[in-house]
Amino acid sequence: MTDASLPKRRQLALWFPFLPADRLRQQEPDRCVSASAPPDAALVFVAKQKNALRLAAVDAAGQALGLAPGMALADARVRVPGLIAVEADAAADRHWLELLARSCTRFSPHVVAHPPDAIAIDIAGCEHLFGDEAGLIEAVSDHVEQRGMTARIACAVTAEAALALARYARLPVMEEAKAIRTLPVAALGLDDEATLGLVRAGLKSVGAVAARPRAALAARFGIEAVRALERLLGEEHRPGTPLRHQAPLRFERRFAEPVAHERAVAAAFTELLAEGALVLEERGLGGRRFRLALDRSDGAKRQLAIETGAPTRDAALVLRLFDERIASLADPLDPGFGYDRLTLHIPLAEPLAATQPALDGTEKVDGRLAELVDRLSTRLGPGAIRRLVPQDSHIPEQAQLALPAIHCPAPVRWPAPRAGEPPLRPLFLFDPPQPVEVVAEVPDGPPHRFRWKRTLHEVRLYEGPERIAGEWWKKKGGEQAGHGGLTRDYYRIEDARGRRYWLFRHGLYEEKAQPKWYMHGLFA
Repeated sequence: MTDASLPKRRQLALWFPFLPADRLRQQEPDRCVSASAPPDAALVFVAKQKNALRLAAVDAAGQALGLAPGMALADARVRVPGLIAVEADAAADRHWLELLARSCTRFSPHVVAHPPDAIAIDIAGCEHLFGDEAGLIEAVSDHVEQRGMTARIACAVTAEAALALARYARLPVMEEAKAIRTLPVAALGLDDEATLGLVRAGLKSVGAVAARPRAALAARFGIEAVRALERLLGEEHRPGTPLRHQAPLRFERRFAEPVAHERAVAAAFTELLAEGALVLEERGLGGRRFRLALDRSDGAKRQLAIETGAPTRDAALVLRLFDERIASLADPLDPGFGYDRLTLHIPLAEPLAATQPALDGTEKVDGRLAELVDRLSTRLGPGAIRRLVPQDSHIPEQAQLALPAIHCPAPVRWPAPRAGEPPLRPLFLFDPPQPVEVVAEVPDGPPHRFRWKRTLHEVRLYEGPERIAGEWWKKKGGEQAGHGGLTRDYYRIEDARGRRYWLFRHGLYEEKAQPKWYMHGLFA
């Protein structure tokens, strides 16, 4: 019998099918492009196997073109002439997987890395922190997406079952037990010889293997095949070795006599920051939040906290941010009869890899921009400085969000038009779109003349329509632009004076008797 008082076992698995490509695009994006290859060229990783260069990994584009690990590089170039080949780096991939695993300890203290491309998280008892299991899965998905990783996520009773579902099942899984039994025998994780033997015996699915007597399976394919089957079915639980828990970073300096002089306090604080930087470097981390606690000799306590937009272990930078924080205090620090203890806490730290500035100094410029954002956010408040973050939405005004810059993930590249092509979207959008009176109109076509802000414009050139369907899951209708589920037809228009506009008709004639026109943006 199962004891109902025991906690329910649940494991969440993350499988990164394109980990080498995603890692390289985050660490060294310049190596992922080539002047002689198209922008969407396939990226492959090669390694020497049996005196021949073969593919060790491919990206999503390469997989879509039929490339697969094990294929000879020469054959791959014949099939896809414009591919970009990079030498595989298994050590860098393992390190990247470990950093990803450590970043997942925010969801559970029990995280196990499964090289070369997967992570298992024991989420038993953690779901309520995110509402339910679905909320936890969504939080994990957002987390890995912010780090530029492609991942498949599944949950099951055991880590082996969750990993097998993530690798082989059609997601999302509705019936866990049924989905496990329909998996191919490769999901058992046996060696190639044992897997081939099962297939030749006519056992092509996990369910077919489970239908055979366990004793017969053990006699023919070995006891490990039986154990792998039981772990998939949730009948056996094999605990993994979690990442070693890192103690919270805390550094303290006590004084035999109270210290009130500003220079002495600053010197002690600088020493604490240096100690913190050394420990962060040993762990491959960078601090995101820093808190300084000052204990006065009379028992009074004061705390100061700063936050950075990116992980850092630059003690000078952190000290400058604390200076900004102190300068912005409405109630200045009063040492009284002196401080007898200073304590530096680093409650939030994230992976930080070493970087080498490019010859043109681009990384240094980015660092100065991040430092400026940190200083202004510390002085003016975290919501004062905002960054536009792209969103996955086909509705133009919803394709970006203005979020506090200090809390945003690392900036991603915005889609850019091809060289020589005009932009598809204007830099400036009206919110809400402004009504336009069309004087000369072709049904389901562009306006030939329109009036905007009491000025008549003659259309000289136009391009379109670019049809954007409404959000079908919302109620249709609505007179105001941007509301309802009506279709929009966008046109890029140039008037007789050479000024360019972005107009759209809100609704088709079969959707609405008299669709209205709106000005949504201006091109530079």
